[in-house]
Amino acid sequence: MKVSIDGLHKAFESRVRLGIMSALAVNEMLEFNALKEYLDVTDGNLATHIKALEKEEFIGVKKSFIDRKPNTRYYMTQKGKKAFEEHLKVLEQIIKSQK
Repeated sequence: MKVSIDGLHKAFESRVRLGIMSALAVNEMLEFNALKEYLDVTDGNLATHIKALEKEEFIGVKKSFIDRKPNTRYYMTQKGKKAFEEHLKVLEQIIKSQK
């Protein structure tokens, strides 16, 4: 059985971006530091991947202050949810075609 990989989204090729989207798929919102610890990446690395996903409008950001300290939280947008679900469906089809 031949399966097309055309439905895979280029934005999710990076393990870090895939990890960000996976974490946000099961959490309504996550703080920057929580994502950093979960993915075991540096501040700069995470920031770069977050900017790429923000540019695609797949994730959104909410900035606030807690006890005068900046607090940055991220969430998956509707556009991001749709793109991620489509990406996962294609991956699932590829896996099933190999059985």
